[in-house]
Amino acid sequence: MNYITPKGLEKLKSELRELIQVERPALVKTVAWAASNGDRSENADYIYGKRRLREIDKRSGFLTAKIEDAHVVDPKTLTSDKVVFGATVTLVDEDGAQKCFQIVGEDEIDPTNGQISWKSPIAKALLGKKCGDEIKIKRPVGDWFVEIVSIEFK
Repeated sequence: MNYITPKGLEKLKSELRELIQVERPALVKTVAWAASNGDRSENADYIYGKRRLREIDKRSGFLTAKIEDAHVVDPKTLTSDKVVFGATVTLVDEDGAQKCFQIVGEDEIDPTNGQISWKSPIAKALLGKKCGDEIKIKRPVGDWFVEIVSIEFK
């Protein structure tokens, strides 16, 4: 199952549209022009163009499969007292430092903005927990002990 937010799904669709409607047609023209120049064995435009077309087709197939398998969950429509997909969770650690994470799909992670995959170790430790729960999150640098101080759906 490919859980994803509406924003993440639109990002995938946008990338697919860009590849199919803009990049691929322009590249087809370049490859056709390069092929018309004769000897293709040493024609860099032709060789690179064909390689890039294969990459675009492969990525398009991948994106199409992801979109077709998408299970869209809009966090704004959710209500729960437990951490579930789409939740924005605020944690406080032993030193009093706060950290905020939103649990999103695999295709929309952005750790610098606190968006983590629902399959990540942190999300797995948080899913199903409630405000006030204390959690031990295993990390390569050592265990991290946190408490859930809020669960929001934005």
